[in-house]
Formats: sequence, C-alpha cells, structure tokens
Amino acid sequence: MKYLIVGLGNPGPEYENTRHNIGYMVLDALANASNAVFSDKRYGFRTEIKHKSRKLVLVKPTTFMNISGNAVRYWLNKEKLDTDRLMVILDDIALDFGKIRIRSKGGDSGHNGLSHIIDVLGTNQFPRMRVGIGKDFPPGRQTDYVLGNMTAEEVKIFKEKKDTYIEAIQTFTVLGVERTMNFYNNK
Repeated sequence: MKYLIVGLGNPGPEYENTRHNIGYMVLDALANASNAVFSDKRYGFRTEIKHKSRKLVLVKPTTFMNISGNAVRYWLNKEKLDTDRLMVILDDIALDFGKIRIRSKGGDSGHNGLSHIIDVLGTNQFPRMRVGIGKDFPPGRQTDYVLGNMTAEEVKIFKEKKDTYIEAIQTFTVLGVERTMNFYNNK
C-alpha cells in the first residue's frame, strides 16, 4: 500500500519558520523521525518512508502555496494513486495553535493552497489535516500573520505536538481517515 502525504508551504529560506509553512514542518518532522532526506524533484521536495508495510511518499510542493494543486496532481499521477490515498497537511487560522482537525473531504475555508488543489483535482473528496496556527492578528493583517515567523512559544508548542502529528499521519495509513478523525481531532 502506498500513500501520498503532501505538506503545504512555500519554498525558500525566507518562509522557513513562518506559520504558513507548518505543513512543511510536519513533513520535516515525519522524515526526520525515519532518518529520511528530501530530494529536489519535479514540483517538490520528495522522500519516502515506510510504516507498517506501507510506503509513504512525502512531498513538499515547490510551486508556492497558492498553486499547490499542480504539484499534488503531478505526484498523484506519477505515483498512480487515487485521492483516497492522499493526505494534505495545511495551516488553519480557525484553530488554536497546535490543534489538529482531520477531515475526509470539505471546502477550502478560505485557504488559497487548498482551494487550488480542489480546483485542479476537480474534487474536494480527499483527506486533509489542518494544523492550527491561531488568529492572533489585528483586522486586515492576516497575510502578515501567516507569513510571519512563529514565536518562541509557538515553536515550543510545535515541538511538543509534532509526535501527535506524526502518529495521526501514520494512523491514517493504517486505519483510514474516519478512525483517525475519531482518535486525533481536537488533540
């Protein structure tokens, strides 16, 4: 069994520690836990790991957040996978920092990267894990906030929660999205 796990973010050192790159950070934590190293491939940084006889193809798109759908479509086709074997990891301002919410389908909730994936794939029927980044910003400053660097407190929370994120992804590949939702939503 093979799965495509896509962590959304923006490439380049200027975005490395921004809240909007939390999808990249989750995939980095998952790869590091397996001593895997990303390689620069077409449309993204790619590596693969094994978990309980499953192959997880990890991709961090290099297409920039707002056109992530191009990378997701390419890697689904290249790996010959259907969308039920896809999980997209993304940031969510509607959740408190560090909280996760896993869904099997749904809208984009105003997230441009997710919106582009839905448009390009022609469906919203694919699993996703939203990782909360909070909404501690004044009106009109959302872009500055999501593209801003995480605070020391947020980095600490991420480090405390990263094992939960990894376990949720692994559980998805073994038990499926519905049971994973039951175990991990609101943790």
